[in-house]
Amino acid sequence: MAIATETETETETETERSRAIATGRRVMATEAAALELFAGQLGEAFADAVEAMLAARGRVIVSGMGKSGHVGCKIAATMASTGTPAQFVHPAEASHGDLGMITRDDVALVLSNSGETRELADIIAHTRRFAIPLIGVASRAGSTLLKAADIALVLPAAPEACSVGLAPTTSTTLTLALGDALAVALMERRDFTLEHFAEIHPGGRLGAQLVSVADLMATGDAVPLVAEGAGMPEALLVMTQKGYGVAGTTDGEGRLTGIVTDGDLRRHMAGLLERTVREVATPGPRTIAPGRLAQEALGLMNAYKITSLFVTEGDAPARPLGILHLHDCLRAGVDGAAGGAHTKDRR
Repeated sequence: MAIATETETETETETERSRAIATGRRVMATEAAALELFAGQLGEAFADAVEAMLAARGRVIVSGMGKSGHVGCKIAATMASTGTPAQFVHPAEASHGDLGMITRDDVALVLSNSGETRELADIIAHTRRFAIPLIGVASRAGSTLLKAADIALVLPAAPEACSVGLAPTTSTTLTLALGDALAVALMERRDFTLEHFAEIHPGGRLGAQLVSVADLMATGDAVPLVAEGAGMPEALLVMTQKGYGVAGTTDGEGRLTGIVTDGDLRRHMAGLLERTVREVATPGPRTIAPGRLAQEALGLMNAYKITSLFVTEGDAPARPLGILHLHDCLRAGVDGAAGGAHTKDRR
């Protein structure tokens, strides 16, 4: 009996590793080619599906069996999180009472690669009985599902990526991409903004990145402000009491005109207490609007190496609404790595 040498074993291991990498690349290339084909085939039926979902007074009801069902759960979740009310209904459960979840105000999005999945029969019949718009997704135009559907979305004829050509791989990728395309098209039609996104994603790290400046800023008596005509002793008192290390200066109408920082104090040490606030302050401080994301504010503070931003609305000079400190953002779990690029600051 021959015993493999250590060198032979290492060679076999390297061969298997190379084969695995080659398989991974082949699968991805196969699915990428199918996606490109599908993108080129999208047409009026896709637009009709978007319009039908927009017109629905209720929810988009997504259903599918097996792997199509798993993809359907993700599609429903994506739609719901991007402004289109959606719910997944399992076809087997639908046959045992959950058909009651599907109303005349809804629109049904039913997924089946073959278009002949027998568990979908009751859902299809229910939509026909009560005139509920039915959007079918399948790979055969002549299938039972697509013949019954009001709108038929046909998946392109593309090979599955598995070695035997049977495991749902390419087909589920195409269906998932179609769901994403529908969700994003609906999102854009609804003018779904970051602010809307924040309203329905309040939890976890994602929620922290979508907190607005208004949610974190200090207001009222906590804002360090001093009249620009006041003396520096008053400014120093405000800076000490409020704890921000800065003081905003205001004109006779209460509009923000400047800022006094530690740097300004050092630059005017000679005769500091005999000076007026106007003589020491830096005019035109950077500000941010209350509706902007705290992530953007943190990015701006990082970019300009400052620790606080006054919050104002409208053209400068404007009345200060509050102040946001670097530490307020960090305590809320805000990450400023991507912030700042879109901040509309006024200097």
